[in-house]
Amino acid sequence: MEFRYLGNSGLKVSEISYGNWLTHGAQIDDQAAIATVHAAIDAGITTFDTADVYAATKAEAVLGNALKGHRRESLEIFTKVYWPTGSGVNDRGLSRKHIMESCHSSLKRLQTDYVDLYQAHRFDTETPLYETLRAFDDLVRQGKILYVGVSEWSADQIQKAHEIANEMGFTRLVSNQPQYSMLWQVIENKVVPKSKQLGLSQIVWSPLAQGVLTGKYLPGQNPPAGSRASDREAGQNIGKFMTDEILLAVQNLKPIAQELNLTMAQLALAWVLTNKNVASAIIGATKPEQIQECVLAAGKTLDKQTMKRIKKVLGKHPVTDAAMTKKNSPQTRP
Repeated sequence: MEFRYLGNSGLKVSEISYGNWLTHGAQIDDQAAIATVHAAIDAGITTFDTADVYAATKAEAVLGNALKGHRRESLEIFTKVYWPTGSGVNDRGLSRKHIMESCHSSLKRLQTDYVDLYQAHRFDTETPLYETLRAFDDLVRQGKILYVGVSEWSADQIQKAHEIANEMGFTRLVSNQPQYSMLWQVIENKVVPKSKQLGLSQIVWSPLAQGVLTGKYLPGQNPPAGSRASDREAGQNIGKFMTDEILLAVQNLKPIAQELNLTMAQLALAWVLTNKNVASAIIGATKPEQIQECVLAAGKTLDKQTMKRIKKVLGKHPVTDAAMTKKNSPQTRP
């Protein structure tokens, strides 16, 4: 495993991190989930990402059980707050009340005294940003969180948070967690340059485009049984990548992967890690062998010629910032 600094902080994270968005508490049973977490640790992964909203809080609890007994200081545990976790009017958003209560609940489920990174899962347009940042800063001072990050924030939102943190002496943001892959390049035009300027790294979700970049989905054919695309709930966000044109373009990447002695998944992860503003790429897994394959992408980056070849093969298909005419970021949850 290779490691990178998270933003301008002194915290190092594993280049490949483990996330449990669609798996723990939903797609696989608890014993299978624990097996994948243990496989991740055995493979050298130290960074684990979750959120209170995943599987209606169950994912955090499963991860807490899976990590129990492992040396806490050797792990980096990340979670998030924003989306509704209850039926109450204050069980959502980034108010001080919701942040404080959610953090305490997450710590209990994760069976830890602190999380290494606490992330605002989206930007809250209804709560003053000062209130949100003050609550995060208080949690840092209390030792319940060590670093503060965000997820799917625009460049302007990151800039505003940086200005307030500087003015008030609050803890600065060190990371953003966006969707990013060969097929989803929205962050490259504005978010990455702003993040570089202000000292944030990207911790990217869906680097395999929901599994499409593994090449297992073939144009004109039904998804394989047991795959994410065949699952009604887990596959609801994959549709935008499942056109025959995109699937054919992905198949045309196979010769490039073979020439580099990489699997398709490893090629996709290496592409993401070639961007030096990416600190870590989050992978999910339902089987230990998936993790064992993906971790071999750590330390691998692609040269300029290979990047040009990939760009030519994919052509018009990657979604870029210019194509996002109505929203700054996707609203599907990582």
